[in-house]
This record gives sequence, C-alpha cells and structure tokens, in this order.
Amino acid sequence: MARWVLRRVATGLITLLGIAIVVFLSVRLVPGQAERVLLGPLASEEDRAALVSSLGLDRDLFTQFGLWFTSVLQGDLGTSIISRQPVVDELALRLPVTATLAVLALLIALAVGIPLGIWQAVRAHRRGGAVVSRVVSGLAISLPEFVLGALVVLVFSMFPLGITIGAVTPVTENFLAGVGSLLLPALVLSVFCAAATARTTRDATLGVLVEPYIHAAKARGDRPGTIIRRHVLRNSSIPILTLAATLLAYLLGGAVIVEGLFNVPGVGSYMLLAMDRRDFAVVQAVVMFAAIVFVVASMLVELASSLIDPRVATTGGRA
Repeated sequence: MARWVLRRVATGLITLLGIAIVVFLSVRLVPGQAERVLLGPLASEEDRAALVSSLGLDRDLFTQFGLWFTSVLQGDLGTSIISRQPVVDELALRLPVTATLAVLALLIALAVGIPLGIWQAVRAHRRGGAVVSRVVSGLAISLPEFVLGALVVLVFSMFPLGITIGAVTPVTENFLAGVGSLLLPALVLSVFCAAATARTTRDATLGVLVEPYIHAAKARGDRPGTIIRRHVLRNSSIPILTLAATLLAYLLGGAVIVEGLFNVPGVGSYMLLAMDRRDFAVVQAVVMFAAIVFVVASMLVELASSLIDPRVATTGGRA
C-alpha cells in the first residue's frame, strides 16, 4: 500500500509539472500582447518596452518558466498585472463563492444522478426503458450550459418567481442566504453533471447486476432494495467516485459561462476577465489551481477505491 501511494504521488507531481509547462506556453501563445492591452494603442514604444522589462517578458521562455514555477512551489502565484494585487489574495476572495457553487452543484448532481442511474439500470430490460433513458441522458449532456443558463435568466428576469438574478450574497457573511443566491446557477451546472452521473451509474449497475452473487441474493429471496443497498451500490461506487472527482475539478475551474451569465463573482469569471486582459499570472494560477484540485481529488478517489476494493491497490490500480 505504501509503495502504491508513493507511485500515485509521484505520478501526480509529474502530471502537475506537465500541466504547468502546457499552461505557461499556451498563455504566451495567445494572440495579443499584454503591454498593448495595458497601455493601449497610443502608448510609445519606450513605454511598452519599459513595461515589458518590468514584467520580465523580455527574458527567454525557459528563464520565465523557471522563475514562475519556482515561485509557485514556494506558494507565490504572482501578482496580477491589472490590479497589482497578489493573485493568492484575489483568489481567496473569490474561492468561497466558486467552492460553494461547485459543491452545491455536485451534491444536486449526485442526489439526482445516482438514484436515476440505478432506476434506469433496473428498468433497462423493460420495453422502451433503455431508449428513454438514453434519450433523456443524451439531451441533458448535449444541452449547452449557456443556452440553459440564458433561458433560466430570461424566465426569472421576466416573471416574479421570488429569486433574484445577479445578486450573490457572500457565504462568509450569511451562509444560508449565500447558498440560496447560488441555487439557480448550481441547478444549471448540475444538469450536465447529473446526466453524466446517471449514465455512469447505469452502466456500472448493469455490470454488477449480471454478477453471480446478485443471482445468489435473488435466489435467497433478498428484497430488491436490500440487493441494491448491500451489493450494487458498493460494487458500482468506484466509477461513480472517479466521475465525482472529475466533475468537482471541472466545476471549480470550468464554471466560466455560468458565472458570467449569473454575475457570480467567482474564480471562473475572474479567469475570463484575466484572459481578456492578458493577465498571465491570474490565468496560470487559476488553471494550476484546478489542476491541483483534480490531481488531489483523483488520488483521494483512488485511495477510497482501494479501501472499497483492495484489489485496486494490490494490482496497482488495474483491477
């Protein structure tokens, strides 16, 4: 088990290094120069050269990456070019909002997707059951978030339904009011996540229902609810946990469109603004944060999977 954990940690660190390299190069290859965005088209070449030198953009890419990655390892994510504030402080102001939104959307998705997936698997062999479940899941997965979000914003803006659009209460000030103000964007985000969870749960459950111990439980006269609770949920939980970790990282770092539609002052909208302004430090910090969340969540899921099924650790994760 110790060797298995060390291998996973080493793999995670190598993954983060690769992501750091890709992010650093991708940001530099985006069309548009930071000095032109900051100073405008009327600035002199001398002013632009001075700004480039102050930002360290006149050095070679290898040196820039080495300085930036060394600072990241020390916990320094850099300084925002626009606000001149440390990126860590800027993220600390917005992270509670995005974290609340992500966790709320994930909880809704799991609460809806897992029971729906089990129900679809149990009814899969009935007439029309498989077709209906595939159609519903396919529609929910393929429905773009900006379309659903725009429709929700339009409906709740036109009709007095008791929920205000565009006003977010910080959860650090009033937790219940903050959760309530994030309910609509969380519901929009949870549609895709719930559909993906339902499909994954359905496929995992169908694979478990054909196992011999399920037939043995039926032969003993166990009730369907008991079979689902004792046998199906545990043996189908590993792919669901893996998907949940992926969805959490996606929600923490990828809720850009929904945050923009609902005027949520979170990490996603902050990164979108930083990309528009060529604020390299912010974009790199947000992407690295999402990558760290994904890698750590994946390692925790693999650890939980090894506790649920010891074969995962004894076979190096190939079981």
